[in-house]
Amino acid sequence: MRELPAGADAVLLDFATDSAPAAAVSEAAAAVWRAVEAGALPHVTDVIASAHTLLVQAEHGRGIDILGIHRALRAGRLALEDAPADDSADVVSIPVVYDGPDLADVAALLGVDEDHVVGIHQETVWRVQFMGFAPGFGYLVPHDDPDHMFREIGRRAESRTRVPVGAVAIAAGYSAVYPRESPGGWHLLGHTVTTVWDERSDPPALLEPGRLVRFIPADPGPDPS
Repeated sequence: MRELPAGADAVLLDFATDSAPAAAVSEAAAAVWRAVEAGALPHVTDVIASAHTLLVQAEHGRGIDILGIHRALRAGRLALEDAPADDSADVVSIPVVYDGPDLADVAALLGVDEDHVVGIHQETVWRVQFMGFAPGFGYLVPHDDPDHMFREIGRRAESRTRVPVGAVAIAAGYSAVYPRESPGGWHLLGHTVTTVWDERSDPPALLEPGRLVRFIPADPGPDPS
C-alpha cells in the first residue's frame, strides 16, 4: 500500500500493487469506517473507494491522522484473521431475466454456451467495490475470485447510445445494473425489474460499497407470442 497526500486533510491509500487490489480496498474501507464509528477517527468525514484506491477525508483544518488510520487497518486485518467463516452475511438478491442482446457474444468470446455464462453470473457472489458513473451505479467485483473468467471480457467495441434502465451487464471483470437509461459500453446479459436507485427512498441507493450481491433467476413472464 502506498500513501499519497491529497491536500492537508486527506490521504489516498493506493492498493494497486497488492495481489488482490479490489479486496484490499474493500477491507480497508470497512476497517476505517469501523474506527470512525468507534470514535477512533473522530474527524474523518468520508471514505471513498475506487477500483484500487481509498480516499480518507477529514474535516477541513483538522489534518489527517495517519497513525490512527494505520491502527484501524491493522485492527481490521486482525479481525479478519480471527473471524470465523460466515455464510449468513447480508446479501442483496437481484432477480434477472437473461435475455440480453450480448449474451451470445459473451458466450462465444469465452468459448462456452449461454447457459454456462448465466450459471457463472448467478453462482458468483459479487461485492460492491465502489459507486460511480451514475447515481446508484455499483461496480460489482467477484467477492472471492480475483481471477474470475469474466475478466477476459472487456467493453464492447462500440458503445450504445441507449441502455435501458435495469439492464444487467458485465465488462472488464465487473458486473452492474444500470440504474436509469443512459449510454453504455458494457455487455448486456439481461434485465431486472429491481430498482437500484430511487431518489424518494431513504437511502436512495439499493447498493453501497461493501454490500454483497447475488443474481438469481427471475420469472420471464408470459410469452407474448
